[in-house]
Amino acid sequence: MLKGFKEFISRGNVIDLAVGVVIGAAFTAVINAVVEGVLTPFIAAIFGKPTFDNVTIQIGSSNLLIGTVLTQLVNFVLVAAALYFFVVVPMNSLARRRKSAAPEEPEEKVVTELDVLNDIKTLLEKQQSSN
Repeated sequence: MLKGFKEFISRGNVIDLAVGVVIGAAFTAVINAVVEGVLTPFIAAIFGKPTFDNVTIQIGSSNLLIGTVLTQLVNFVLVAAALYFFVVVPMNSLARRRKSAAPEEPEEKVVTELDVLNDIKTLLEKQQSSN
């Protein structure tokens, strides 16, 4: 049982997943800081504080907190915008620059078994014709 657990833990994809989760958690803090420190104050300066927490719908004696859902939806859009404009766009731009700056390597011809056999056949035919 311990051997199976050891094999499971030592698989590369489990370690990669664990590293990805840890990096993702740390990166979440960075994105949240951009949202809370840059985007939210920017939007608050233009539109006022972006919260809909007081919006409710009353059905009978129950209050549906629709505003809480709307606030979280706005927060989601802000996080998505922060990711896109502060991470994805710069990384795509950097990748394009690297690709255009890197000299293209000539493609190496892949030699297959059929190519080798054809070369051998050609050499044998040349030998037979010269004899």
